[in-house]
Amino acid sequence: MDISDNVYSLVSIHRAMKPQTDTRARILNAAEKLFYAEGIGRVSVDAVAAAAGVTKRTLYYHFTSKDELIAAYLEARDQPNLARMTAWFVAAEGGVPAKVQAIFDELAKVARHPKWKGCGFLRTTAELAALPGHPAVKVGARHKAGFETWLAEQLDVAGLTPAKLLARQIILLLDGAFSASLTHRDPAYFIAAGQAAATLVACYAPKMK
Repeated sequence: MDISDNVYSLVSIHRAMKPQTDTRARILNAAEKLFYAEGIGRVSVDAVAAAAGVTKRTLYYHFTSKDELIAAYLEARDQPNLARMTAWFVAAEGGVPAKVQAIFDELAKVARHPKWKGCGFLRTTAELAALPGHPAVKVGARHKAGFETWLAEQLDVAGLTPAKLLARQIILLLDGAFSASLTHRDPAYFIAAGQAAATLVACYAPKMK
């Protein structure tokens, strides 16, 4: 087989795989919209398949179970969510207190959208509270731990100590704001929590006020 044969073989493989990739993405996109809007318990596999325009058999070809689909739904939200909050932190002007507060302020803007339903990771974990070993619960825990680790790294670079403890305290404020804002349908809880977080950071580094 010469080089051209190899090229044509690779093209053929790519073309054969692309429809499968597109179908999987379409199913995952449909699941994400439905799971976030209605909750994982209220959405059936049939509903996801119908929204994606595929048969249930096709859905199960790409995802062996609803549990796997739920975990994939959260996995797909992991890096985009982390990237968004990282961008908010980096883009904010001022010192670390202002940068931390910016994350809360931006989330307050997001929470004003009529289709906002809170943190998908927290809501899914709550629905699966009786199943701590569920793969989606593990994905949610990994996401939260990932953001906490990233935040601790930023605080450490800024010379704030103990960075890990401070990051955890900020996470508690953040998740509390998610819960209160969803319960009361009031984004102002993000603003209040952000102010508290900024004050907390400033206490660890008075010179940065």
